Amino acid sequence: MNEYKKGVLSRTIRFCDKKNRETLVLQHLFVHGRLMHRAGLKIIITPLNWEGRIEICSALDGRVTNQGVERYRDLGSKHLDLVESKHIDEQRMVLKMRTNGSCLDIAMGARTRIFVNNKTAAITSLSADKSGGYVARQFMVTVARGETISIEKLICIYTSWDTGIYECLSEAENTIADDVESFDSLLKSHVIAWELLWRKFDVRLELGNSDLEQYTQKIIRLYIFHLLQSSSVHSLDIDVGMPARGWHGEGYRGHIFWDEMIIFPFLNYRTPRITRTLLMYRYRRLHEARLAAKTAGCKGAMYPWQSGSNGREETQQMHLNPESGRWLPDNTYLQRHVNNAIVYNIAQYFQITQDIQFLSFYGGEITLEIARFWASLATYNPKIDRYEILGVIGPDEYHDAYPGAEKPGLNNNAYTNLMVMFVMDQALNLQHLIPEQDWEYLRKKLGIEDRELKIWQKMSRRMKIVFHDDGIISQFEGYEALKEFNWDEYKIKYGNIQRLDRILEKEGDSANNYKLSKQPDVIMLFYLFSAETLRKMFKRLDYSFDKDSIVKNINYYLNRTTNGSSLALVIHSWIEARLEREGSWELFSQALETDMVYDPAGSTREGVHLAAMSGCIDILQRGYAGLEIRSNILILNPLLPKSINRISFHIRYRKHWLDLEITQNHVKVKSLTSKAIPFTIMIKDEIIRLYPGNIAVVDL
Repeated sequence: MNEYKKGVLSRTIRFCDKKNRETLVLQHLFVHGRLMHRAGLKIIITPLNWEGRIEICSALDGRVTNQGVERYRDLGSKHLDLVESKHIDEQRMVLKMRTNGSCLDIAMGARTRIFVNNKTAAITSLSADKSGGYVARQFMVTVARGETISIEKLICIYTSWDTGIYECLSEAENTIADDVESFDSLLKSHVIAWELLWRKFDVRLELGNSDLEQYTQKIIRLYIFHLLQSSSVHSLDIDVGMPARGWHGEGYRGHIFWDEMIIFPFLNYRTPRITRTLLMYRYRRLHEARLAAKTAGCKGAMYPWQSGSNGREETQQMHLNPESGRWLPDNTYLQRHVNNAIVYNIAQYFQITQDIQFLSFYGGEITLEIARFWASLATYNPKIDRYEILGVIGPDEYHDAYPGAEKPGLNNNAYTNLMVMFVMDQALNLQHLIPEQDWEYLRKKLGIEDRELKIWQKMSRRMKIVFHDDGIISQFEGYEALKEFNWDEYKIKYGNIQRLDRILEKEGDSANNYKLSKQPDVIMLFYLFSAETLRKMFKRLDYSFDKDSIVKNINYYLNRTTNGSSLALVIHSWIEARLEREGSWELFSQALETDMVYDPAGSTREGVHLAAMSGCIDILQRGYAGLEIRSNILILNPLLPKSINRISFHIRYRKHWLDLEITQNHVKVKSLTSKAIPFTIMIKDEIIRLYPGNIAVVDL
């Protein structure tokens, strides 16, 4: 049982052996919520109908290998080499390992104590083992029927990357040598740390159905728990990104994609310091992005689709289709839209925090260099007086080339092109957001000339977007020429068709030939931007696009998407939340189960889907509650499905802590802050100036 409210993993096991001896085992495990180097394990053993001796082995094992993903098992899986291990005394041991690629040192220390009926046990030390990357000690203890044995193991972990230490092994030795705390006292401070976190991060629901409310609330809180484990305050002083699968499994080898775009809205409104840390991961790899752009024959900075330790492109060159057993070229490195996501994340962070210092010294430089990259990659077409972007891939990974083409890449992906317009706007707007001297400093540092700014200005007004079928945005140029897919035939034949790309390749066909998508591509635009913002963007590009066009496009692509990505249901539900509330609730309920319901064809065992988890929470806060920032105004425009009676949560907005309550009948916003600058909030159509400590209530 995961006691996520306390941050404790607990197990209860009752078993009977071949001699009919019944034993009860309780286990509690935690990684400390405040003390980043500490963890604890407690095992309680009760012999229910027997007495005798129990042998106990306490160990630190550095021989672990990466075997969690079946398709990776033929690849290199041993990544740790022994540096040193030793027993300090009967209770304490330490182990130091080193990664054989990055040469990162990891040291662990452990102190094991054994109690019988809460009193120090009379134990016999049997042996001490120290071999390879394994250090252990065996004990024996005699127990009577009904007596309780408690084994307490306190652990410390240090690495050579940690700040404020001398050397990781010596820190581990000192910590366990000086440690006089009990498991229970350490657990108590850990539970308090999580209690404080839940005050900020909890999202509370009241539904019409109590059973459904309990189930839904449990999943939402579990997802919040996983997000806080992967992006905790412990990472504030660490150079770390946000892996797509969190720190839970080996899927994607810990690489960083574009998932922050879905995850950041949850963090931005609660602990933006964590968002800032994750954005700094990108800034520290700006040099590598510049080298990548230069290698590709471009200017500026080109961030990779899959990023790792040093920011180089980590996308595999080949990938295995488990359906056919064939290795195929992996062209997803052409998803250059990851650069747009980084700029979008910077813009969203700044909107909420007004962190001028970050924008001036870090975020602005990234934005300008990405704008520079797109300007050099784009092709100007004088015949139509528009800029085109050729040879890229959009978010939909089913399409990486034109039918029969030998060379990968697609032209004028609508999502990419419109986001490039957004990037240019952000780059040009910097001069109005940051102090004049900081703007001039950036221009001089990067050598940005007036002619570049003029090109960016034109690109913000003349990007090419392709349409077909009376107002349908073409996912990419030539999309309309693709064949329609026989969905019914394949659903009958295969049942689960979420990975149609694999099925079609096995049949000697290709997803590139059809109008089908693995996940939202064009539809991502409606997730990132409000209807009004999109209308203005298209108008600026001199294209006609109204609310009816939005509904038409959403329906068109929803009917052609397999939901083969964990994000698909989340994005579709979010969009439906702003259009058709009851349909959205059904999709939301399905999205909630992404990592909850066992699916033999799924991949949760390889690591959780952090973006899908965060996206589910975001449906509640931005989809149903209608939370948005536009024109420097905090907006609440709720659209609750009938199933939801009430949503309440806290957010942090420009130094205000706000308590938000949304029901079917009213919206209440209370400032919990005593000292802060008042701000403007719009609830439905009512504009209110909210001062510290004040409450705003608007009837719906």
